[in-house]
Amino acid sequence: MRDNEGDGAGGWWEPPGRGSHPGRRDENRDEGAGTSWPGPDATPAPESDYPDTIAFGSPSGSAADPRHERARSGNQGGYGDQGGYRSQGGGGGAPGWPAPDPAPRRSARGGRLLVYVAVAAVAASIGAGATVAFGEHRAAQTAGVSSSDVPGPHDNASGSGASSAPLNPETVRNKVDPGLVDIRSNLTYNGETAEGTGMIISSSGLVLTNNHVIDQSTAVQARLVTSSAQQFSARVLGYDATHDVALLQLQGALRLTPVSFGNSSQVRLGTPVLALGNAEGHGGAKPAVGIINALDRSIQASDEGSDSTENLNHMLQTNAPIEQGDSGGALANNAGQVIGMITAANTGNSSQSSSSGGTLGFAIPINSALAIARQIAAGQPSATVHIGLPGFLGVQVATSDSSDPQQQAADAAQGGHLGRTSAGAGSCSTGSQQSGVPARVAPIAAGALIVGVLCNSVAQAAGMVPGDVITSVSGQPVTTPGSLSTITGNSHPGDVVSVLWVSLDGIEHTTKMRLDAGPAR
Repeated sequence: MRDNEGDGAGGWWEPPGRGSHPGRRDENRDEGAGTSWPGPDATPAPESDYPDTIAFGSPSGSAADPRHERARSGNQGGYGDQGGYRSQGGGGGAPGWPAPDPAPRRSARGGRLLVYVAVAAVAASIGAGATVAFGEHRAAQTAGVSSSDVPGPHDNASGSGASSAPLNPETVRNKVDPGLVDIRSNLTYNGETAEGTGMIISSSGLVLTNNHVIDQSTAVQARLVTSSAQQFSARVLGYDATHDVALLQLQGALRLTPVSFGNSSQVRLGTPVLALGNAEGHGGAKPAVGIINALDRSIQASDEGSDSTENLNHMLQTNAPIEQGDSGGALANNAGQVIGMITAANTGNSSQSSSSGGTLGFAIPINSALAIARQIAAGQPSATVHIGLPGFLGVQVATSDSSDPQQQAADAAQGGHLGRTSAGAGSCSTGSQQSGVPARVAPIAAGALIVGVLCNSVAQAAGMVPGDVITSVSGQPVTTPGSLSTITGNSHPGDVVSVLWVSLDGIEHTTKMRLDAGPAR
């Protein structure tokens, strides 16, 4: 019998212990003297050769190349969002990184990138954190940081345009590399790690990267490309999932070397560029030469292995052979000025790769990325910008569009081929392990069925178990798992919410809960 003392007015629950196609770059990262660099195409293809919108992804019915398994992973095993994460240790795998947690996980392979290729390192996920929470935006998460810490664009250097001399890869790399970091995101509740790239934008350790590099992360580490011994824990200051931008703060960083920025509005067709990033998640900034061969591109991107897609506009397009793990990296001109943040590319097995005659890579114009970073640093939330990490309860819900909890259970079982499990007090999961579909479901017609409760979470402390159904959060009706995700998307750690839920015995509970820190979303 579960304790209902937390129900009703007075007090709230807290968790215990709170506190390979043409032009592909060689896999060898050790480019020494005498390396021969591919030259850019002599002339760019005319704009008319490109459609207004480009959609990339694995061809229908085909298996995704395992090297391109999503860095921002998608739903597996019939589960949708997870609503409770706690901070953890680092990921595992590459030399020099913190040792992995004892909990089972697949090691990171390659890097995150969007597909078009989502350029971020590999990871697989149970789902996109359905955190049971709702709260107002707050600016406190960016304490000690201000908008003045984020630089603005600078005029592109003379001779860096389309009619300039050929780009010298070593010269550009020597200018940009000191301002780059390899990023490892620990997706503990997905049992994975993900790898990408970041750009240092202030000497105090502000780092610009893609949102999909840190999406679903519970801990983020970064190390300097030019000095792998210099490693930092990174705090997520905020993110914009719609425009795929995130801002991090390296903890304890001093006197770092920022990258130098150009002006993306001054970029023209044919401009020689060098792409630098943590390709395939091997560490270091592997260079790739190309040109800007289209401007103002609109693309629809999806993560390999994920059902999610996103639309990105006004992108710079390049033929530089971008790879997984380059996400968040630098697209620089021949003066070593960063004009774009690498975000996506077509996959090696996609039809677009062959029809276009090679790689299509995409970068967010640096002016746009810096403007979003400045808003985050100022602690100014908006419809797309979220400040700090979200709060969460610690529940797993099914991937289902149905409002009927019984149907949600059936969808979870069908999607993941999972067995039924008996629910009871103390039933919880570590997050990296799949929970079985609850054999019993609370007798309620609509709501979000809890298929798993994370150990040491707020939800577990409140007495929730698999099979219970959440019907509202802070007065907002919860009719489907998706509506729960929507409602909780604006929460923050420490928010106090009132959760209405129905237990297996049909009793309705109203419980106040103080949310813990969830994963980045």
